[in-house]
Amino acid sequence: MSTAMSKRGKLVAALCAAAVALLPSAMPGLTHAADVSAQGVPARPAPGPSPDPSLPAHALATADAPLDNPLKGFARFLQPGVDPNAGYPLSLTWAYFGLSEVMTDPNNCSSYNWSIVDNALNTIAAAGNHAAIRLYMEYPGGGTGTHPGNAVPACFNGQVPMRHNAYWDTTSPDYDNPFLMNGLKNFITAFGARYDGDPRLGYIHLGLIGLWGEWHTWPYDTDTSGDTYPNYMPTNANAADILNTYNRAFTRTRLELRYADNAGGAANTLPRIGYHDDSFCYREAGQGVTLPISMGGAPWAQLQKALENGVENRWTTASMGGEVRPEIQSVAFANWPGGSGPVDNMKACIELEHTTWKINERSLEYSPSDPNVAAAVRLMGYNLTVRNAYFHNTAQGTTKVGVQIDNTGVAPFYYPWTMSLGLKDAAGNVVRTWDTSWDLREVQPTRIRAFPDWGVGADPTYRDFGHARYFDAPVDLNGLNTGNYRLVLKAKNPLEAINANAKKLRFANAGQNPDGWLDLGAMTVGAGQSQRSYEAEASGNTLAGGAVTSACGGCSGGTKVGYIGNGGTLRFNNVDGGTGGTRTVTLHYATQESRSARIQANALAPQTVSFPPTPDWVTPKTTTVSVTLSAGQGNTITLSNPSGWAPDIDKITVS
Repeated sequence: MSTAMSKRGKLVAALCAAAVALLPSAMPGLTHAADVSAQGVPARPAPGPSPDPSLPAHALATADAPLDNPLKGFARFLQPGVDPNAGYPLSLTWAYFGLSEVMTDPNNCSSYNWSIVDNALNTIAAAGNHAAIRLYMEYPGGGTGTHPGNAVPACFNGQVPMRHNAYWDTTSPDYDNPFLMNGLKNFITAFGARYDGDPRLGYIHLGLIGLWGEWHTWPYDTDTSGDTYPNYMPTNANAADILNTYNRAFTRTRLELRYADNAGGAANTLPRIGYHDDSFCYREAGQGVTLPISMGGAPWAQLQKALENGVENRWTTASMGGEVRPEIQSVAFANWPGGSGPVDNMKACIELEHTTWKINERSLEYSPSDPNVAAAVRLMGYNLTVRNAYFHNTAQGTTKVGVQIDNTGVAPFYYPWTMSLGLKDAAGNVVRTWDTSWDLREVQPTRIRAFPDWGVGADPTYRDFGHARYFDAPVDLNGLNTGNYRLVLKAKNPLEAINANAKKLRFANAGQNPDGWLDLGAMTVGAGQSQRSYEAEASGNTLAGGAVTSACGGCSGGTKVGYIGNGGTLRFNNVDGGTGGTRTVTLHYATQESRSARIQANALAPQTVSFPPTPDWVTPKTTTVSVTLSAGQGNTITLSNPSGWAPDIDKITVS
């Protein structure tokens, strides 16, 4: 046996030994509530805008998405000497850290040495992967790898009472001690200040409290009625204080908590906090520990607790992670889509938990061609397909491009990665790109599986949920050489700024390229007319009914026109229509709320255009509309809103 394999074998054995003892057949301290307070069927999201009827539709062929799409699927432990990308394709790597490895100064609990975390994150990023991490103070069995079993920082000595967990032979600090509470909250604040939004990080487990940082100290837990063990857990108030400190410190990087009822259910009102199920889809003594009671689960099962706390739909705003129970990792998908023996109904576990990712060390042994594992991985998290692209085959000046995306996974994409359009030349070089305001987080799963507890049908019952989401944006073709190009689309992985080989988000389309760019179709760029710009505040325009000019630091010329609508109108005069015909008008606007306006060219029928919110009232965004203009410079374009306020207008461009 090689040295690397020996280390891995010891790790798997340790994981299994810990997990076997972790959830006995009657798990004390995790009782289920008498009155289930399930949230029920979630409200279906609004469908969003319809495709622009003026743009030709181009249907895109579908294909299987890759198995190592970023931020989803399996994660394996970071181990020295083991290739992070060996075995089954993945994009995540898991790492533990002892708190004492960061709080290293024995005399100062406010001094932090982040080198061990940074070194691990850099190693993981160098493999093109994102990291999922957890910090702990108690790790049964003497720790993991090179990390210590007793990771209580030395600076707590003499300040914080220490207890002995005789069942696990761990040192358990007094989690209610004010000195410890202050130390943990200061650490979390510094942790967030350093790493929130770090492109190397995918997910953070809250950790710190309890065995393995899993927010339980069994059997020294809150249930003291049937045993002689004292309670080593913090009070709900103190646990909630830790939870809320995390919620304030991390507003961008995704956080996950072990159980829905931790801290007395304090996370119930914190939509950014997800959950991690570390005994995923295991059956023990005939009961499941993920699926709810209604599906043969135990009273302490992960989803039973979610139902009782009314957070079974938390996946709509926060990620669901955890670990495939180590004892079943080698056979977890052998009977897909169901299960057998200690493996519960795996498809139901993924669909009802809306699982995005799981630690799965034994996935190192899976065959990349195993169809069962592939089906499960593609179901986990997001699975995005561009159904149609919308654009003119031949375009010039400023034109509009749209796409329609749907999601056949069980969860949304959770990060606001920049979506960019581009053009590739005949040699495959990207010659121009345009960043858009499109948000992939809006593409929710098209259908969801109903809990039997919802009472909407026999299991399995599926409900329509998300819609094929339409986005569009203007692209400026001015300055490009005339000729034939390929229109392409990409979601930019921020990790690419650190490592160009970072795993690319790829769509389930036949035209998806390994470089991350999805081929939308051929576009010919014509010679066209030049683009003409018209300031809203120009003296030749007509303002009526209360419309006025005002200062705007971010606007062209430092001025805009507001109070359009409710009787107020802005009319652009002397607009050049060139040789006449259909022209694209790009409206530069500002509004902190969604508004609409009627756009009327000359005396033709007006069109109603929607304007999404901008960051503030002085940072313009753009939207486009196609209008018909007469030849020459005698055209007018009028903006109004007879039933409400329109956005403030900076300028328009016509091409």
